[in-house]
Amino acid sequence: MGLDDQGFGDVIGRPLYGPGSSFSDFLSGHSPEILPRMDSKGPAPIPEGTTVLALRYAEGVIIAGDRRATEGFQIAHRSIEKVFAADDMSAVAIAGAAGPAIEMVRLFQTELEHYEKVEGDRLTLEGKANKLSQMIRANLPMAVQGMVVVPLFAGYDEAREMGRLFKYDVTGGRYEEDDYHATGSGGKDARSSLKKRWKADLTREAAVKVAIEALFDAADEDVGTGGPDLVRGIFPTVAAISAAGMQEIHEDEVRTLFEELIADRSIELRRPESHPVDLRRPGDER
Repeated sequence: MGLDDQGFGDVIGRPLYGPGSSFSDFLSGHSPEILPRMDSKGPAPIPEGTTVLALRYAEGVIIAGDRRATEGFQIAHRSIEKVFAADDMSAVAIAGAAGPAIEMVRLFQTELEHYEKVEGDRLTLEGKANKLSQMIRANLPMAVQGMVVVPLFAGYDEAREMGRLFKYDVTGGRYEEDDYHATGSGGKDARSSLKKRWKADLTREAAVKVAIEALFDAADEDVGTGGPDLVRGIFPTVAAISAAGMQEIHEDEVRTLFEELIADRSIELRRPESHPVDLRRPGDER
């Protein structure tokens, strides 16, 4: 008597008696919905901000960002703004999904303004950092879908009379940095540059130069980071926050510093001693 005659074949199915050595293959034939999905087609690319950084100097903190937004492997925008004043004494630099990040900054600005109008006083810098942390945490469901927002927050602490900067993770975790930090696609390259050039008690002018060199180095290594665009006249945004408030560094000053940096780097690359080549053959003592 066969299996079909017993009625088992219709219920269990023949493959049950020969699943082979692969349990995954067995599941894919009977219950593919149980297996984790590994579709080759991913979500549609969304515009993303790339590299932003902040560093402390003697009188406050410098915050800066490049101007490029990418969409997958193409440039979505060449002159996007990534550094925004949160209020008179603090600023946010965005990295990650550009649309949600900009909306978050606008809401953050409104929150701080509303609090000041209702309470008659500004939130402390610590309170502002905590508020931004809550907003990033609220974005977690969108982050799981790929729309990650990871900003930098910096400002002048009037109580401590010093500049302070905070980094965040995707869950809203808030971490204060004592010296500098960079995030975004070129964040690692920018941090490497800052590590070599940053030192305590920098002047404002020296700190701006350090920030510009870090962004230049990041753009040199990371395809998603935009460097100075001399043809179109587009340069990274740089701002200083001190006891006098937030002041954006004028574009002419930024342009001049980039032109000087490019000239210096060009001279270094042209020096023969910077790329010595030994043309002697083995055994040739001449």
